[in-house]
Formats: sequence, C-alpha cells, structure tokens
Amino acid sequence: MSKSEDNLTDIIARAKSGQQIAFSTLLDKFWNDVYGFQLVRTKNENDAEDITIQTFSKAFDKINTYDDAYEFSTWLITISKNLHVDLIRKRKRNILSEVESRKSKEVQQILDATPSAEDNLIIEQNLASLLANIKKLKPSYQQVINLRYFNEMSYAAIANELNEPVNNIKVKLLRAKKLLAEIIKNN
Repeated sequence: MSKSEDNLTDIIARAKSGQQIAFSTLLDKFWNDVYGFQLVRTKNENDAEDITIQTFSKAFDKINTYDDAYEFSTWLITISKNLHVDLIRKRKRNILSEVESRKSKEVQQILDATPSAEDNLIIEQNLASLLANIKKLKPSYQQVINLRYFNEMSYAAIANELNEPVNNIKVKLLRAKKLLAEIIKNN
C-alpha cells in the first residue's frame, strides 16, 4: 500500500468518525474528478455542479457504508452516475406531465400571457428592492453576483474576468448569496 493510499484510508476513517476537516479534505481531493465526470455527461456547468454537490452530500451522509475493498473515487463516481440517471428520469417525467398539463390547459382556455400594468409595477419594485439589497454587499460580492446573474457569465468567464481561480469564484458567489439571503430576510 502506498503512502497516498494509506493517507486516504486515514482521511476516510477520520471522516467516518465525523471529523469535519476530513470531509473538507475529501471534497478538495475529489471535487475535480466528480465535476469533470459530470461535465462530460451533462455538458452543462450548472447541472454538473449541482450533481457534484449532491454526490458529496450523499457520500458524506453514507460514508459509513463505504467499503475499503473499492476505490473511493469509484464509489463517488458511482453515486454521481446514479444521481445523474435519477435527474434524467425526473426530467423526463416532468416533461411528460408538463406536456399533458399544457394540452389540458389549452383545451380549457386561452390565457393572455402579457403582464398587466400592475404586474409590471410589482416586477419593477421587486427588482429595485433586490438591487438595493445587492448594494448592501461588499463590492467584491456585488461584482460576482452582477457578472453571474445579470451578465449571465459562466464561472470560468467570471474567473477569467476577475483573474481568480474558478473555485474562489464559486465560494465567493455562495457567500454572496448567503449574505444576500440574510439581508433580504432581515428586511
């Protein structure tokens, strides 16, 4: 057994005993493998990231079921693959039910989809309120939120624009969203 395998076995054992630093180490060590696997499968950054997050969440919840006879990365990829299959099945069900729902709605009535003057006013007020809350964040958090949600840039494009690693951008955006949620909740 090599030193890195021995070290990984130790990290997994510490994770099984509930040590948070071990979970962080495993996340850092295997994030790119799982994310890359999902990116190839989904061809969509958001889906790949969501499935990767779900993979680690499920793996960490079930860490005590991990069998040392198998590679840890293989176990993670299997969980990830199953989550992707579940997502595809769920989307197919949703699409089928949505098509059926649309057909029945069309038969029953034709709706005017244009928003009323009141709807437009509410939308404008909500947007103004959101922008005011975003301005309460630190400038660096404002910047990543604006680039991601208003300019619709990918994580990679934002990282390129700000000359920072992609993982830093993801963390910054996650913190910004949490802080923004707290600001909105407190208002």
